[in-house]
Amino acid sequence: MKLWGSSDIGVVRQENQDTYMLHELEDGALLVVCDGMGGAKGGSTASSTASHAFAEAVEQGYQKNMKPSEMADLVALAATKANAAVYQAARQDPSLSGMGTTVTLLWEDGKRVLVGHVGDSRAYRLRGGELKQITQDHSIVAELLRNNVITAEMARNHPYRNVITRAVGVDPVVTPDVIDEDKQPDDVWLVCSDGLYNMVSDDVIRDTGSETDEQAADSLLSLALENGGSDNITFVICRVTEVDGQ
Repeated sequence: MKLWGSSDIGVVRQENQDTYMLHELEDGALLVVCDGMGGAKGGSTASSTASHAFAEAVEQGYQKNMKPSEMADLVALAATKANAAVYQAARQDPSLSGMGTTVTLLWEDGKRVLVGHVGDSRAYRLRGGELKQITQDHSIVAELLRNNVITAEMARNHPYRNVITRAVGVDPVVTPDVIDEDKQPDDVWLVCSDGLYNMVSDDVIRDTGSETDEQAADSLLSLALENGGSDNITFVICRVTEVDGQ
């Protein structure tokens, strides 16, 4: 397992409200990307608070050789704790009112990958030259796409393309998507904020994934900036080097 992460303010924004975290566990790794929103300081506070709460909850509940169902329950619990932390912080400080954040978490253990997801940050898997988006965006435009109301071309310039329908910390309760995936040697996992995938196409992400981790990170960031860098750009990369039992 090899891990790499990067975060950049971009060209347009005045502050980086994204946060990412990388944690190595006894038999795996934990990767978290959060894209905050809400006022002058709300976004960065929300993303930082949520990422730390998520990671802390998983690390506290982590046990070796957990079953997939136990991992999924722990991710759901972590989402509850992260949501409460952000929500309560906003209630206690009026300047943070309305803040929230996306959270996409990837938990890689000896045999499996579990993804927890709220919002429109994404998890991708590159396997055998094929790039697959594992998460589904919680956004108005994504719902319109899934219901065949608009086309992918229309979605790229839709006036509501940045409006999400689910976020951590906005409401008292949030329900994450939890996705259980197998893993294979040489899989490459990418977790990223919309500042990357809105600037770099899936085809380019796929082609870049064949590079080494550091080269891929440098290429993705450079391309996102060259293509406009209209938002904060944050991503983490996990390359699977071995699978237990194989």
